[in-house]
Amino acid sequence: MPDPADSSVTVTLAEIARIAGVTRAAVSNWRRRHPSFPAPTGGTDISPLFALDDVQGWLRAQGKLREEARDLDWLWPQFEALGDRDVMGAAIAAVGTSSLSRGGSGREASAVPLSDTARGLVRQALELAESEGRAETFRFLLDRWLRAHVRQIATTPTPLAELMAEIAEAETGARAEDGDSAVLAGATRTVLDPACGTGSLLLAAAQRERHGSRLRLLGQDNDPVLAALAAARVAMVATLDGGVPRVDVRVGDTLREDRWATETADVVLSNPPSNERDWGHEELATDPRWTYGHPPRTEPELAWVQHALAHLVPGGTAVLLLPPGVASRRAGRRIRAALLRAGALRAVVSLPPGAAPPHGVALHLWVLRRPADDGRTAPDVGMLTLIDTSRVRIEHSGGGKAGMDWAALREVVLAGISSAGGAAKEGDTPIGTKSVPIIDLLDEQVDFTPARHVPAAAAVAGLRLRRSWSRFGSLLHDLQDLTSVLARLELHFERAAVQTTTIDELVRASAVLLRGGHTPAEGRIRGGGVVSGGVPVLTVQDVLQGGKSTGWMPVGEVFASEDLTVTVPDEVVVVGVARAFDAWVDTDAPTVLGSQLFALRTDPSVLDPWFVAGCLRAPANGRQAGSHASTTSRINVRRLHVLRLPLDEQRRYGDAFRRLAMFERTLAEVRDLGGELVGGLSDGLSAGGLPRG
Repeated sequence: MPDPADSSVTVTLAEIARIAGVTRAAVSNWRRRHPSFPAPTGGTDISPLFALDDVQGWLRAQGKLREEARDLDWLWPQFEALGDRDVMGAAIAAVGTSSLSRGGSGREASAVPLSDTARGLVRQALELAESEGRAETFRFLLDRWLRAHVRQIATTPTPLAELMAEIAEAETGARAEDGDSAVLAGATRTVLDPACGTGSLLLAAAQRERHGSRLRLLGQDNDPVLAALAAARVAMVATLDGGVPRVDVRVGDTLREDRWATETADVVLSNPPSNERDWGHEELATDPRWTYGHPPRTEPELAWVQHALAHLVPGGTAVLLLPPGVASRRAGRRIRAALLRAGALRAVVSLPPGAAPPHGVALHLWVLRRPADDGRTAPDVGMLTLIDTSRVRIEHSGGGKAGMDWAALREVVLAGISSAGGAAKEGDTPIGTKSVPIIDLLDEQVDFTPARHVPAAAAVAGLRLRRSWSRFGSLLHDLQDLTSVLARLELHFERAAVQTTTIDELVRASAVLLRGGHTPAEGRIRGGGVVSGGVPVLTVQDVLQGGKSTGWMPVGEVFASEDLTVTVPDEVVVVGVARAFDAWVDTDAPTVLGSQLFALRTDPSVLDPWFVAGCLRAPANGRQAGSHASTTSRINVRRLHVLRLPLDEQRRYGDAFRRLAMFERTLAEVRDLGGELVGGLSDGLSAGGLPRG
């Protein structure tokens, strides 16, 4: 393993846990049980820091290094010790560009100057790359850097980037069917991303190109570090069929300083910045890119739309990820109308919340094509395809956390795109898709938000009702099985009182580890439903509103934090507020617990977690442990009682409590699903959906 470049390099408990391949709780136990564990060299009592070389030596001496531990695990803390985000990113970009084969690097974007320490780490990383693999080393460092700065750098999720590239490819195929000679001849294709960030969209485009040598990838970003990372990332991994695409990423403010002003592209893919007010409204008033009108100050996204169209060859395709307000805000209605009249806008796709940052917003994809006459068409003809995918979500099988079904989303979107222009026969229109005559949209609002035009029944009725009825039948079967078991329980209410103990006594006997939750700082929690790669954050308010998490945090950020209470499987969660008092076994861990939520980890040789949860959640237990204040009664969790029973007997009770909890959940799901079925059937019947008798 490499030696740390600097003895001042420090690591947190979470970093030690990752290196050793154990949980943070295990590292905390090592600290308590082993006097030889390295002493903190900094940090705080809550989040101490330890010298990397001391930790490395201790783990090696104690035989606690996992067999699969990689040298890269030791390398990252040294990059992190560089401190400055830009210096770290520039060093990682240098690793990528220095690892590229000759002829594949293209023109490298300049980044910030590197210190001697940073250059030393680059050399060390390149040495490791000889054994770990060049692409793997670069990907590892880039992934860790993005995780560390997830709140400052928004990236386009890989599945969404791939979908955008596939949409553009489908539109290019349509050009070939129309007889576009350049496409038919297999000429070099140029793809441009004018706000490329770390290059996700350029990479997705490259990976769909079968002949990399026929591809030019152009990018621009105003952040030199991101531009350098994008150039290295795309050129590193986008080598297909022995051909290397030409990659050129430049630095500059795209709207004010267009570094590709003289270039045109076959495809533009972009996730441009939004809600920026200082984008150059006044100084760019006479810019020739504004073919469809000068964008208002409050509509920077329409500037990006016209920038993309200006860089397309006639008939070229652009796919942009935009906020939903761009489709309806009053200030932009004249430009939207001009885009429709010219036939420049082909389709608008409303994505489900959680598809990309900001995750609480249902973002839109705009699919555009540059008209052959540069937007001077006068007749109001043609159709606009609107696709509403807001209901394309699934429930993960492990406990009902909402997640993104990317395969279903792709299927719905591509089916809708293929029907663009209203070519589909009546009755064959894909679910969630509607082709609207442009003339019908040219009213006072010029609002083409898909949800306003695609009927809910058309989007979800058939498929959703079939799935709902199937699920409803399965739930009724489960409910019948649980009923037959629970109804056979013979309870002797006159039985003599059994001895009890308190959580406080169990904590002092080390049979229970009690931890209190803490609400993460403002700005750390994302909304819009839990997404893939996110850890749910549960609050008392969530419990009061039905028990499902409404916020989440990225998994990397959760496990890099020392100030969060994160559950592990089979921990008991207790709500410490009387009006929401409850207790359950967290089978869906990990979960971040907010204030007034408590995690109880039981010793399995002493206590059964289902038995403990069942005892604790009894209403009488909560009443006797409450503070009895009028409106803000708190539960003293340590005063809650648990029956004193042998472990075998606990397991009998625990099995009954577990079935009772399943019965309660199933009843709730039957109620909710029944309401959906009633609503769906009502919509269908009121729309005349019954077949003719």
